[in-house]
Amino acid sequence: MNHLQITPQNVQETLSKHILADGFDLTFDMEKSQGVHIYDSKHRRTLLDFFTCFASVPLGYNHPKMLADETFKKNLMLAALTNPSNSDIYTEQYAQFTDTFSRMGIPDYLPHAFFIAGGTLAIENALKVAMDWKVQKNFAKGHTQEKGHKVLHFQNAFHGRSGYTLSLTNTQPVKTKWFAKFDWPRVSLPEIQHPLNENNIVDLALREAKTVAEIRTAFANNPDDICAIIIEPILSEGGDKHVRREFLEQLRQLADEYEAMLIYDEVQTGVGLSGKFWLHQHFGEKARPDIIAFGKKMQVCGILVGNRVDEVEGNVFKVSSRINSTWGGSLVDMVRSAKIMEIIEEDKLCDKAAETGDYLQNGLLDIAAKTGLISNVRGKGLITAFDLPDAETRNELIAKGLEDNIMYLGCGERSIRFRPALIMEKEHIDEGLFNIQKILPTL
Repeated sequence: MNHLQITPQNVQETLSKHILADGFDLTFDMEKSQGVHIYDSKHRRTLLDFFTCFASVPLGYNHPKMLADETFKKNLMLAALTNPSNSDIYTEQYAQFTDTFSRMGIPDYLPHAFFIAGGTLAIENALKVAMDWKVQKNFAKGHTQEKGHKVLHFQNAFHGRSGYTLSLTNTQPVKTKWFAKFDWPRVSLPEIQHPLNENNIVDLALREAKTVAEIRTAFANNPDDICAIIIEPILSEGGDKHVRREFLEQLRQLADEYEAMLIYDEVQTGVGLSGKFWLHQHFGEKARPDIIAFGKKMQVCGILVGNRVDEVEGNVFKVSSRINSTWGGSLVDMVRSAKIMEIIEEDKLCDKAAETGDYLQNGLLDIAAKTGLISNVRGKGLITAFDLPDAETRNELIAKGLEDNIMYLGCGERSIRFRPALIMEKEHIDEGLFNIQKILPTL
């Protein structure tokens, strides 16, 4: 395809002949989009982007440091033209990515890595690591048949749409109904109602205790059969639901007590947007996971796994082909990811996200106080959200924002979540806040 023959006006019509093209009514121009703005060549407009392709664009569009780096672009083209099978054929580019990731994003308590394409498959392999570990531990305890396949998870969770993850995801029935699923234990989520204060802290503590009791009951009803507890540190699609550090510390204790892996799904929350490279790093050593899954802004998807897996000598990181993939994550994505991480480090973008996130949350709190029309403002860094009275009102705000050339993203029953690029400035935040204040009285 040397020359594009489809016009911006005909993109969706062409796609609709073969796929359900029911996304945004725009044609994304990859060349003209710049920074935190998407250029829509269908309607010849520029949109402020709080959406970032479902939190997968860390540096906005056409970052100058990426465009100016000829060596990076050469390696990107080599990877795109060749596309080697990373699991069997190793390159300098693969090693450079891994070295950069090791410095930037692989904590010493999660030394084992596995790469793959797709956040769902990252979760799948996290579960396989835990299953392999638990089943072998059970054999060592005297079990003579496989046991240890179940995964304890939370209400309103989203972990993907394929294979094992269909048994975990429970945000919208349309995403899982009529597909085969396992009957794995599901427990309530003791989410924080913001602001957390003396008026609601007692209720939260009671709900946390209730969930802990549910978890203990699940382990009691499934002895030696639960291999993992999995949770998003902030339940994103399910409504940007937060839990306390103290609750995650209890999950860590329960995972140790019942010999289960603690898995954090950081596919959406990782890579700086919270103000730290990984969101779970906000919660301290007592809440550290055994496994994290990553993707989206990382460009490459995969898992990082702690030394607890080495309690089993023949674990998946020691036995060839127990977990594997032809490409082991795309080399193109790895080259891009390495450059992105370099820029995040050089420009101190994690710190920037913490600062601009505080600015965004304070602005939303001010709107909430003045109007009374939004509530439950919450966030860690730029992972920020608020609630509207109902889904209809939320959807109307998103639609009117798009009319004003601003892209917002919904989640849960009635929430708006912000997922901007790490490079977003306060002036862009101000533009979004002004737009929200303008729209609210019309809803």
